[in-house]
Amino acid sequence: QVQLVESGGGLVQPGGSLRLSCAASGRIFSTNTMGWYRQAPGSQRELVAVQSNDGATTYADSVKGRFTISRDNRKFTVYLQLNSLQPEDTAVYYCSLTQVSDPNSHWGRGTQVTVSS
Repeated sequence: QVQLVESGGGLVQPGGSLRLSCAASGRIFSTNTMGWYRQAPGSQRELVAVQSNDGATTYADSVKGRFTISRDNRKFTVYLQLNSLQPEDTAVYYCSLTQVSDPNSHWGRGTQVTVSS
C-alpha cells in the first residue's frame, strides 16, 4: 500500500505564493516519479509538474517560470512552490506517484488552492 498526504493549500491573492508538500509512505521503490496534477471545476485533471528520483522534470507550459517542483528522496516527499499565482491556477492539486514494478498510479486526496482577491 502507498499513501500520499498533501498539505499547504489555501486562499491567496493574485500574485501571491504558496508551497505544497506531499509525503509518501508505504511500499515505495527507489525508482519513482512524483509530482503534481490539478483539476479545476468542470475541467479534466491536468499535469502541473513531475520529477523523477534522478531529477528529470516536466512542467506544464502554463506554469513554467512560476512554479518549481523539488523533492527530498530520503523523506519520499515532493514539494511544489507556486509563485505569481493567478485566478486560473485555482484548482484542487493532487500529488501523484508512479514507480517501477508497480502497475498502479497512486494519488493523494488533494489540496485546494484558491487564488482570489
